[in-house]
Amino acid sequence: MSRAIVYQTFGGPEVLELRDVSQPHAGPGEVRVRVTAASLNPMDWVISSTPAAAAAFGVTVPAGFGYDFAGVIDEVGAGADGFAAGDRVYGGAMAKAAADFLVVKIPAPAPDVLFHTPDGIGDEVAATIPVAGLTAAAALEAIGLRVGDTVLVGGAAGGVGVFAVQLAKLAGARVIGTASERTFEFLRQLGAEPVAYGPGLADRVRTLAPDGVTAATDLFGTETAETALALGIPPERISTIAAGPNPPGGVRATGGSEAGPANLERITDAILAGRIAVPIAATFPIEQIRDAVALQAGRHAHGKIVIRL
Repeated sequence: MSRAIVYQTFGGPEVLELRDVSQPHAGPGEVRVRVTAASLNPMDWVISSTPAAAAAFGVTVPAGFGYDFAGVIDEVGAGADGFAAGDRVYGGAMAKAAADFLVVKIPAPAPDVLFHTPDGIGDEVAATIPVAGLTAAAALEAIGLRVGDTVLVGGAAGGVGVFAVQLAKLAGARVIGTASERTFEFLRQLGAEPVAYGPGLADRVRTLAPDGVTAATDLFGTETAETALALGIPPERISTIAAGPNPPGGVRATGGSEAGPANLERITDAILAGRIAVPIAATFPIEQIRDAVALQAGRHAHGKIVIRL
């Protein structure tokens, strides 16, 4: 037997249960991963609480929980080329990550992904990268971020935001990030100039950047996108990740699936070189999954939340 987080009905954190389940095993063209860490993303609790969102990702109840993971391969099926027992790996497996073991097909069919973990990057950090890193890269690619831009990042202190801020800085942009005032020092440490979200955002941004803002990405709802439009930024230089398929004013909706895997190598190289830090806001043992999800769903964590197995 092994352990896995499962839920029988849709709902809040209270529906998540740690249960003993039969161990999965790798068949032909598959590998089994002994999971050591899983990280949380907003989509995880949206899927487990919202039938329509679950259906969009092909998830039906009863279901497992989580996507991002890291661990070690301990079984390799015939034909699963490129991986061997003992390899450290990280990636994503839809509705499977929060479990002692998971099985991934090789090559992994979308939306699942599997990569070798570079030496020098621990499993807890590796588990934070797939969704947040690729989503941040996609959000910046959608607006064609370039050297000399002044970019407004909405939700800059969140899991995606911490990657977006640092990737934008590496691209040579000036970064203004929206957040609550209690996160201002945290954002300054990442290289962003913080600004409080809420009513009057456009005026506060004008004060910070009297010469104007040239691009924006909204990582939390639509407030930043709407503010960017009000500031006169062209819609094609504004992106959103959480505004649905029809964002305001014709701005560009995007997501991690639109960023190629080469972006992950770029991010891991930057982590190894010390050019990107991965703030982990909190870690929880898998037995405390409900507390971890409640913290994630509150949207006030500074960085990523990691589950240890």
